[in-house]
Amino acid sequence: MQDGITRVVIVQQVPHEGPGVIARMLRRLSADTEVVRAYRGDRIPRSVGPSVALVILGGPMGAYEEGKYPFLTEELRLIESALKAGTPVLGICLGAQLMARAAGARVYRGGAKEIGWYPLHLTEEGRRDSLLLGLPSELRVFQWHGDTFDVPRGGVNLASSELFPHQLVRLGRRAYALQFHLEVTEEMVYEWLDVNVEELRGLEGVIYPDAIRAETPGSIPVLHRYGKAVFSRFFRL
Repeated sequence: MQDGITRVVIVQQVPHEGPGVIARMLRRLSADTEVVRAYRGDRIPRSVGPSVALVILGGPMGAYEEGKYPFLTEELRLIESALKAGTPVLGICLGAQLMARAAGARVYRGGAKEIGWYPLHLTEEGRRDSLLLGLPSELRVFQWHGDTFDVPRGGVNLASSELFPHQLVRLGRRAYALQFHLEVTEEMVYEWLDVNVEELRGLEGVIYPDAIRAETPGSIPVLHRYGKAVFSRFFRL
């Protein structure tokens, strides 16, 4: 980790969407890490210090559902404060959508759902970005979302998929919103398939859980190589 970053704060939305390989990396780095579990009522800080990196994880709720999930209001306030302060911020899936909303962009339902393994294409700007240098221009990544977001004013779109053009957005110099999941472990993928069985039942004939299970063992090692590169660079920003 960069000498200036002394602590990492991770906000977790639901029990089954944890930090995955991010936690493994931080343990290897002996990083001082705090996990704020919003789903069980942990206090969301109003701000984080200048030497803290902030990670906002995913969840099944929408970034616009503060009425149903009041802690999202506090998270939006925290993210807005961090973006204004130039804090390193990494948002994943719902976390990315919250970052976009905190930065003034629209978050809304997409025309379809991306659930499973999909190709991701780096934009020209993405191929030049320091977080992604050396990665292939096309990556196969894990997705689980139906919402999407517009690029906030001043943001730069770094990656797209066939269904969702805004997949990885840089906000300023040290804040990145990732719509996809580089943090998942093989066990997490299988757990999500089990936990979200009702959602998947409603997508029968569109999303194929058995195909996702079959593809996961061969795809996870490559995903982890991408994740290791991206996350290690993020924590050195």
